[in-house]
Amino acid sequence: MSSSERSSHKIKIGLALGSGSARGWSHIGVIEALQAHGIEPDIICGCSIGALVGASYAANKITALEEWVRSLNLLETARFASFDTSFNGVINKARLQKVLRQFIAEDSFSIADLQRPFATVATELNSGREIWFTEGPLLDAVWASISLPGLLPPVRHKNRWVVDGGLVNPVPISVCRALGADFVIAVNLNGTLLGRHRDKVVSKEGTERSSHWSDKIRWSLGNDLKQSANADELDVKIPRVFETIAGSINIVQDRITRSRMVGEPPDILITPELADIGLLEFYRAAECIEEGKESVRRALSEIDRLLKAPVGL
Repeated sequence: MSSSERSSHKIKIGLALGSGSARGWSHIGVIEALQAHGIEPDIICGCSIGALVGASYAANKITALEEWVRSLNLLETARFASFDTSFNGVINKARLQKVLRQFIAEDSFSIADLQRPFATVATELNSGREIWFTEGPLLDAVWASISLPGLLPPVRHKNRWVVDGGLVNPVPISVCRALGADFVIAVNLNGTLLGRHRDKVVSKEGTERSSHWSDKIRWSLGNDLKQSANADELDVKIPRVFETIAGSINIVQDRITRSRMVGEPPDILITPELADIGLLEFYRAAECIEEGKESVRRALSEIDRLLKAPVGL
């Protein structure tokens, strides 16, 4: 197709928002930076936290979502923890349900009510099959995609249990293509995670503290963690259970993403550098959003070049 022919054929841009838990707030910055550059995706597909942010964007509520996530602090984030005898997950589903209804849609709102195609990805628990949600209640599609084992319980859908889509398709490029996208911008939140060293972090006050979520809560309440271990001891300390689970999830999603993108490459790959953001550090939204914007700025010249090029070249 020539440039003149292209002018009469509007390219359908797909936005594939990947999984990554708290790092997913960077999707907000990515969307804002693309909008500021005049790029509005025609198709939105999300996996896990990408499904949550993508649904809010598609439902025209992302501004309100951003205001809320920027207001989160450590203790407010900790209130979403739910430790009870059910052992279904560490996130309080009822509390999260209220948030999703406020910043995405009510239970009765359907994907068909959106102004553009939208889809989420989930995983069938028994078979490991990839499930695409392209119709039905919007919140059901989001819940299925964000139900990361250990954090949230599986979701029952059509007589089968489904869990987080990041287990099979962390960056849903293929879904964008299937829904008709000619040009796919993909956001991978896991590309810079492996090989990092996160045994300790330094606060703004210069105090060393553990990167574990529960330790952050104790630190915020005034406990002195400096006595727990020195730098040498931290290097040989056995990782805690949650750190091991989080690291394992990062490895799995990174390997799956790399494998999927070999056969299903996007036209543009945006990779926010968020290696220091922990799995449940949702209170660090401002950092994530700003890095999301910056990651788009780094790719703008390539986006412009490819969008202006004749199709098929």
